[in-house]
Amino acid sequence: MAPTKPLLLDGSTGEGGGQLVRLAVALSAVTGQPIRIVNIRANRTRSRPVGKRGSVHVTGGGLKNQHVAAIKCLADATRAETTGLSAGSATLTFTPTLPPSRLPRRPLKIVPESDASSAMLIFQAVLPFLLFADVEEGQGVEVEIHGGTNTSWSLNYEYMDLVLLPTLEARFGVRVERELRRRGWSQGPAASGCVWVKVYPVRKGESITPLQLPIPLGKERDTRGPRDHFEVESVDVALVVPLRLLEPLQTALARDIAGVFPSAPEIDFRVVEDSGHQARIYVLLVAKSPTGLRWGRDVLHSPPKGSSANPTSMADALSRLAVKQLVEEVDSRGAVDVYLQDQLVCFQALAAGRSSFARHGDGRGGGVDVDGVAGAPGPTPDIEGDGLRREKTHEPFGHGSMHTKTARWVAAQLLPGVQFFNKGDVVEGAGIRFA
Repeated sequence: MAPTKPLLLDGSTGEGGGQLVRLAVALSAVTGQPIRIVNIRANRTRSRPVGKRGSVHVTGGGLKNQHVAAIKCLADATRAETTGLSAGSATLTFTPTLPPSRLPRRPLKIVPESDASSAMLIFQAVLPFLLFADVEEGQGVEVEIHGGTNTSWSLNYEYMDLVLLPTLEARFGVRVERELRRRGWSQGPAASGCVWVKVYPVRKGESITPLQLPIPLGKERDTRGPRDHFEVESVDVALVVPLRLLEPLQTALARDIAGVFPSAPEIDFRVVEDSGHQARIYVLLVAKSPTGLRWGRDVLHSPPKGSSANPTSMADALSRLAVKQLVEEVDSRGAVDVYLQDQLVCFQALAAGRSSFARHGDGRGGGVDVDGVAGAPGPTPDIEGDGLRREKTHEPFGHGSMHTKTARWVAAQLLPGVQFFNKGDVVEGAGIRFA
């Protein structure tokens, strides 16, 4: 990689948190574009000890241990020159010198200094780079990541397993084997988890490619007529809760899910597991349509110490909360849920071709006319770009959450070839590939 001037990014832009840092370093490692990030996580707060027992919240979190662990992995793989790579640092320079195709063919192991670091967010940061590794056809890159698997303010393992990775495989052909070897929680006693993944890179000389939504088998013979893209055909459930809640929560969820969806969806309890501690409660619901759309909403909860709520009443409350959030997500009529949308921007930007995962923050859902674009809801006739309006990318923009808007901005800075249209609802990827 020929050295170029570092691209300056203000870490306080948009959502101003760790997502900006992870995505910027991931794309820097893929493209070889050096970056310098200032004001890292400037929009976040952190606690600073005062005296023996007190603490105060101060603005500007700097790098966390999970960021440092992921960046060190990418720095080692690309032989990058770095400055500011330490926990708490507000400035980072990352200058890669080797492309993904030079990644050594050996298993990787990532162990952050803090058990509280999210293993899932570390995985997010390294996945784009691993997709372009040069391995023998049919072989994958194995990575063992330590840290939290069920943590606050983070992607959780079950969401990755049942929402993110199935969507990446269905819409981009990205294949990742995964195994949860040990759970790590941010609730209850400190516990570090471990996740194993095997990432299958794209073929040498090829790009990630957006795929059209599949037409469900039997649709032509369905006597009910064309099926609604937003009909809920089934709901997957993951429960990792104290043993006393397992049975009442399954009962409550089965009742509440059946009560809110007129389509009477099939309910599949994919994970039913004792969390091993009263403070550890995790519930994930994933609604799936007959045309391949899926929406996930999860609840990570820790009851107050000394809580005397009986299992039935607690299960009822948790079920109502989780189902209410899922219904709101489905009713928004977006192509993906609000948390998945920003996680897909990176892959849309790297891919060769158009893709769309439209949803609107005002509750109108994916109503933009993007027929013919891979991933878009509705029929998929071919289009040639009629009615598309290209967006300016000098600041976070478009529909969706601030995380999504910021992800688009970062991608546009690191990938000049990417184009965004119609408030970011349609993306023409840069078509990154390595010979």
